[in-house]
Amino acid sequence: MCELAMKKCVPCQGGVPALSRTAFTPLLQQLHGWEVVDDHHLSKTFAFPDFKSALAFVNRIGELAEAEGHHPDLCLSWGKVAIELWTHKVDGLTESDFILAAKIDQLPRE
Repeated sequence: MCELAMKKCVPCQGGVPALSRTAFTPLLQQLHGWEVVDDHHLSKTFAFPDFKSALAFVNRIGELAEAEGHHPDLCLSWGKVAIELWTHKVDGLTESDFILAAKIDQLPRE
């Protein structure tokens, strides 16, 4: 299990700076298939054999997001789920984004 996936997302109250590239690079190296876009948000697309499987995955992400108190932007389409993650209160990345990404990677995809 990824070390990040064992952590808990921390609610952001704002007023803290977003992570710099130097700070988020070691966190990104612990993830698989995620990319940082414009030093602002994490992005990853998951492929599925059909809509039903993709929808089930979105529902699992929703349950996880509620449990963690950290919510990604999700785009569901036939056979595909695209995810974007960032901390809206700081308009950039925090450790919680990387934690949630690691937890999403561990969700079952069937």
